[in-house]
Amino acid sequence: MTERAVTDTEGRYSLSKVVDGTWKIRISAPGFEPMEREVTASSSSDAPLLWDLKMLPIEGLQRSTPSPGFPRSTAPLLQPADASTEAADRLLINGTVSNAASSALPLSRAMGNNRTGGRSPYNGNVFFSGSNALLDARSYSLTGQDTPKPDYNRLQTGITIGGPFQIPGLFRNGSFVASYSRTQNRDASVETARMPTEEQRQGVTNPQAQALLGLYPLPNFIGSSQYNYQVPIVGVTHGDNIQGNLNNFIINANNRLSGNAGYQSTRSDDPDLFGFTDFSNVSALNATVTWNRRINRTTSAIIRYQFSQSSTGLRPYFANQIDVSGNAGISGTDRDPRNWGPPALNFSGGIARLSTGIYSSDRSVSHTVSYSSSWIRGRHGFTYGGDYRRQQFNLFSQQDPRGSFTFTGAATGDDFEDFLQGLPTASSIAFGNADKYFRQWFANGFISDDWKLRPSFTLTLGVRWEYEAPIVEKYGRLVNLDIDPNFTSAMPVVAGASESLVRTDKTGFEPRLGLAWRPRATSSLIVRAGYGLYRDTAVYRSIAGQMSQQSPLSRSLSVQSTPLNPLTLADGFKDSPVISQTTFAVDPDFRVGTAQNWTLSIQQDLPAALQFSMTYVGVKGTHVPQRILPNTYPSGTAGIVCATCPRGFVYLMSGGSSNRHAGTVEIRRRQRNGLQASVQYTYSKAIDDAGLGGSSIAQNWLDRQAERALSNFDQRHVLAVQGQYTTGTFTRVEGFWSGWRGKVFREWTLTASMSAESGRPLTPVIVAPVRGTGITGPLRPDVTGTPVHLEQNGGFLNALAFAEPAAGQWGNAGRNSIIGPRQFSLNASLTRTFRIHERINMDFRVEANNVLNHVTFPDWNTTVGSSQFGYPTRANAMRTLQPSVRVRF
Repeated sequence: MTERAVTDTEGRYSLSKVVDGTWKIRISAPGFEPMEREVTASSSSDAPLLWDLKMLPIEGLQRSTPSPGFPRSTAPLLQPADASTEAADRLLINGTVSNAASSALPLSRAMGNNRTGGRSPYNGNVFFSGSNALLDARSYSLTGQDTPKPDYNRLQTGITIGGPFQIPGLFRNGSFVASYSRTQNRDASVETARMPTEEQRQGVTNPQAQALLGLYPLPNFIGSSQYNYQVPIVGVTHGDNIQGNLNNFIINANNRLSGNAGYQSTRSDDPDLFGFTDFSNVSALNATVTWNRRINRTTSAIIRYQFSQSSTGLRPYFANQIDVSGNAGISGTDRDPRNWGPPALNFSGGIARLSTGIYSSDRSVSHTVSYSSSWIRGRHGFTYGGDYRRQQFNLFSQQDPRGSFTFTGAATGDDFEDFLQGLPTASSIAFGNADKYFRQWFANGFISDDWKLRPSFTLTLGVRWEYEAPIVEKYGRLVNLDIDPNFTSAMPVVAGASESLVRTDKTGFEPRLGLAWRPRATSSLIVRAGYGLYRDTAVYRSIAGQMSQQSPLSRSLSVQSTPLNPLTLADGFKDSPVISQTTFAVDPDFRVGTAQNWTLSIQQDLPAALQFSMTYVGVKGTHVPQRILPNTYPSGTAGIVCATCPRGFVYLMSGGSSNRHAGTVEIRRRQRNGLQASVQYTYSKAIDDAGLGGSSIAQNWLDRQAERALSNFDQRHVLAVQGQYTTGTFTRVEGFWSGWRGKVFREWTLTASMSAESGRPLTPVIVAPVRGTGITGPLRPDVTGTPVHLEQNGGFLNALAFAEPAAGQWGNAGRNSIIGPRQFSLNASLTRTFRIHERINMDFRVEANNVLNHVTFPDWNTTVGSSQFGYPTRANAMRTLQPSVRVRF
């Protein structure tokens, strides 16, 4: 496909038909040397391309003609000058002091020494965007309570300057762009929960429960059994972003340098439902240097070095201030003042969960060196190269230093009554070995060939090899379990210095194939197809984090209260003689997950500037991570299946699989008479047996096939409609835009986008520990046969559709067997550019999200036995308006 464009008066151009990919752009102008460059187009980047044209020599200027396909310029008509313009000193002998500005045939004042002040080669813009509570709709109230609308605002400002990189009188080489932006936001939301009532608080008999109960606020309205507490919450965020780019710095005719650097910093105050505010800060520094070398007419190379560094810190509300657990008499927690605070409290019946942030101070560093080269030979375009990256993750944080208690009513029949008496059903904790120094390296190499077999058929063949080393700890502070193949025994194994305890996988070869075919030269029909194999290279990070925080190097446990080992709030973090103190293990032969992708698309142009396309995408995943709880069995099972077998730990393996099939139909109208639009519909289905996109644990460790269900991200139907119209461009009513109407209503651009989506799947769960462990989450209920989606008392799910499983049986409700709420959104924006001066333009824009102020919910509560079962957990954002102004100069 070929597209041409002509620059405007300021030298700018745009290519509206270009889609994401690699394109060859050729610039040609009379009197200048033509330039040609391959560029990568991406919809996620709006950075302009800068071209530095060189004038032709005299002999070249004499032969220079306009490029074919571009409009020819018309020579200006020369007009005689008024007699008053004649000057007494008009000495035209051999052309000495006059440039003919005062002659009968004057030239433009921009010619010769009568030129006015030169136009600055620099350009830039100043940006302002802001909104406040007055412009936005009220947050939706789940309870119908008239919660006061909090005062909040959002403000973003920025400045960008660019132009030639030069020092006057010394040199001028390349171009630069520098920018700074700042964010100052006060974001608001309305949080809803159920708090203990005055009557419930009267039954407290345990001193630890009495101390923790004081952290719970009283209900602020008399509501139903679902909710009795609702408050507005305002969080504060401040951010700074500095970016700089230096492009096209010419060393010589064959060598050029480019580089960029940036720094970002974000500070946040994050209050919670209880009024406790955690403080966080995130900063990042990154820099890149790129060397482009042209080796000869057909070969070029790129060498790039990238550096990045990020720091993340979080200071909890209670840190260094109040030792809540210590004052309450709760033993077994971390005594570091930075980790002071209450333990997490979880209730199965719907009382709000109490939890605050965990102190952290983490720093990551990455170095990457890459090389790529292109070689054109005949009909072949070869690309090859590779890169090497080293990463450091230096962490100072604990996994769970204050611990967690779960109350399910196992002792008294009521979860909150268990709390009042200080009798938790399960507990977990993990701390120690606070400082961790993870190290990892990556390497890859690739080669591909774009083979143009004929003008109508192009084939791309390639292969990529990737290797990601398992993460090691600098001082060997990783722990795994050496497990018998039948899970009858397990012994902790501590890594040596720079040892991973996971065997490496160097079989990461990834073939790539693609083709583009135009069946008939006279037709616009294009067929594209592709195949590729891809690897999940980020899987080792979470594995190392769990291996570094367990016994014997750390204190870690996850236990259930039993008659032989009863738990209390005062002494709930104690070991169990039948449960492993090492709570996580990974298969030493763990393999990186891979995904095979197939694509096939057909594109055809239609009359009236329309374009039709159909696309199929198929994905098959292998070696998908799966998590099980070995040697566990259903509650109510008589006796213990294997009294000596180890249990109480999560075992990670890579035996899962997944697949996804999606078909998309799209009709797009190219811009014509100021109108462009598209309609896209996607039908898809995704299935896996591992809980992709989450950290699901199989309910029955001996029947992993029972976990096969819809993927967490599955969405059967997605409809997206987008349109854009610019006023004053419909030629058939050109007369309407003349006069005052044109000045007021012309050149406004209205953009609207609508999406309608089916719900994502949800899993019904029971909050109870899996027998033989203190781990909650995997258990599911039985299905009764009653319809699930039944509106009842304002809810969206029918609680009668599920029941507790029979004694000794796993629940038969499937994972992700509930389809969540449908989604809908309509967003719009209105923009216009006002020309203030020859070099100054102002862009005005108003963005509106959720224009119709339509209420939608992201999900529903699916905890069986909770008072909020079947009710929304929260509402999506209501209508917001955000105006912005950008001044370009």
